[in-house]
Amino acid sequence: MYQSNAHVILVQSFLTLALVWLLNRYLSDLIKKDLDSKIVLLAGPRQVGKTWLSKSIYPPPRSVYLNFDRSTDRTVIKNEAWDRSADLVILDEIHKMRGWKAWIKGIYDTEGVRPRLLLTGSARLDMTRRGDKESLAGRHHLLRLHPLSVKELTAGMSAEESLARLLKRGGFPEPFFARDDVDADRWRLSHVDSMLREDLREVSVIQDVKSVEYLVDRLAAQVGSPVSYQSLAEDVGVSAPTIKRWIQTLEAIYVIFIVYPWTRKVKGSILKQPKIYFFDTARIPEGQVAARFENLVACSLLKHQQFRQDSLGIKGALHYLRDKRGAEVDFLVVERSSARWMVECKLSPDGHPNFAAFAAVNPTERPVLLVQKPIRNLSYETWDLKNAAPWLAGLDA
Repeated sequence: MYQSNAHVILVQSFLTLALVWLLNRYLSDLIKKDLDSKIVLLAGPRQVGKTWLSKSIYPPPRSVYLNFDRSTDRTVIKNEAWDRSADLVILDEIHKMRGWKAWIKGIYDTEGVRPRLLLTGSARLDMTRRGDKESLAGRHHLLRLHPLSVKELTAGMSAEESLARLLKRGGFPEPFFARDDVDADRWRLSHVDSMLREDLREVSVIQDVKSVEYLVDRLAAQVGSPVSYQSLAEDVGVSAPTIKRWIQTLEAIYVIFIVYPWTRKVKGSILKQPKIYFFDTARIPEGQVAARFENLVACSLLKHQQFRQDSLGIKGALHYLRDKRGAEVDFLVVERSSARWMVECKLSPDGHPNFAAFAAVNPTERPVLLVQKPIRNLSYETWDLKNAAPWLAGLDA
């Protein structure tokens, strides 16, 4: 009985921490500031916490929440019949409405942002549909909400604990805070199914969902390796252009993100083969420990880079380095078209990274070898060896 009560107390304490984290997510202050002057588009994967975060900015009754998927809310939206005295109107899944950009542009141009307008969606809100020539330029801020990261979790958990749990559960709030691994696994099955069977239909005319599911499994097994569209096409049984289109669609609904090779100043670089990573790190097969760690680092670097772009206007991208001789560095963070960081990932500090092979790239910050196994930080002549958990905790988001 004592052990049972202790377990209940531990779960309750963890859930209390979860509530604190979810009510104070890293974009909260930025969203509130941006809402005072423009429409805010809040994009990100399904069930990453967009609705929860949106409602926490101005809690009800100060806000009005309308979901385009609900018939009653859809009527209110189309009739523009929401309460104009509210501090905030949240329009969820609004990208599913035909001509939504022209519609919201008209509202902004005639009414401004009183009430404030926050639009959310689980497909890319910045993606232009075929034939859609409308633009919200000058009228909106786009913010992208990512899964939880080591940085975001350090308010109530050590960096080492955060890293271990993220590797086990992934960074989506529900499985991360689930009571046990079984609940987390059950969530993951329904999450993938809802993305492929609901979100996929919103951005594509793909009918062969089973083949897309198989492609997702194949991509998860190849995380960390350059992807060959032709090889995947032969494996799945469709054409290479079809594979490429499906991968772009999976990116559009935030199942995956694509990391392309960086070619500037790299003699003999490969030109086309991308790498694919998942927003949900726990989608990587559990036995692929190194791949899971690399995927988690990729998620952390992308979140960091996109937060700097969304909050500071520093345009950037995440790339990797590889030449035709096989020398490779896992990640290159680029800002304003210039190399900033080279980052290599390893489970233990065995061997040396290939930073010297890409010296001509000349990053502005010292290259970093991140090691999952707790180690003592060391500085070599031209690069640093870092313990991954505290280093990831030091990122901007």
